[in-house]
Amino acid sequence: MSSASAVLGSLGRCEGCPTVGACISRCPDLVEEILGAGACRIGATPGLWVVPAAVAKLIDHTLLKPDAKLADIALLCDEAKKYGFASVCVNPYWVRECAKRLAASPVKVCTVIGFPFGATRGDVKAFEAKWAQDDGATEIDMVINIGALKSEDPATVLRDIEKVVEAAAHNTVVKVIIETAYLTRDEKVKACELASQAGADFVKTSTGYAQGGATPEDIALMRSVVGQGMGVKASGGGRDFPTAVKLIEAGASRIGASASVKIVTSGEKTTAKGY
Repeated sequence: MSSASAVLGSLGRCEGCPTVGACISRCPDLVEEILGAGACRIGATPGLWVVPAAVAKLIDHTLLKPDAKLADIALLCDEAKKYGFASVCVNPYWVRECAKRLAASPVKVCTVIGFPFGATRGDVKAFEAKWAQDDGATEIDMVINIGALKSEDPATVLRDIEKVVEAAAHNTVVKVIIETAYLTRDEKVKACELASQAGADFVKTSTGYAQGGATPEDIALMRSVVGQGMGVKASGGGRDFPTAVKLIEAGASRIGASASVKIVTSGEKTTAKGY
């Protein structure tokens, strides 16, 4: 049992909370302590919501649309600072701009590599990763070679990931996008195993450009494969607060979303599509 699980398990019912699990919304400081101890699942009584500020720390505030303008990127950075998101996730062209705007804040700069199809060669992905780091990225979300995985060529997939991990500086987080919408259950398991073997820090569900995104079932499967030693990022489809909570409870330790502000403020559904 992790230290966070131990804290949560011994919590029971605080004085003043009507039921076990009510602390999740009534005791924000305690929720912060639990997340700080390493929890990636949060239990709650039905009908209660996780403290939005705590959820914000798990969100990569994302804008990957090809027509994003400088003004959109500036707003993304301002929102990330205002709400305390983990990072902004942008296309490589915008990394330097984001690094400049976020230099005095704890918000990280994340970018995507081999995006969105994962069909470029491993050497190219490694070059992209190195260039992005030079521009100021400290988190790299790379797309695996999906075609190689589905062609039963795990060696190519493994080396593809390894090259990016090798190119990453010691303080750079590498997240591996496996694009669950295209994979069978066995392929999802294999992709997670390969990401772990290659030394990546996270496995991630989706690019946001496939037909389907993160589901609690996929998150739970990925968490079961990688254990607690790796992060699991849920991306694609998380456009409201209740959905984000379900993904966290299923095992997600990071959420990739373009509707981040909606998630942590109103909890209302948004009509925003894609990244």
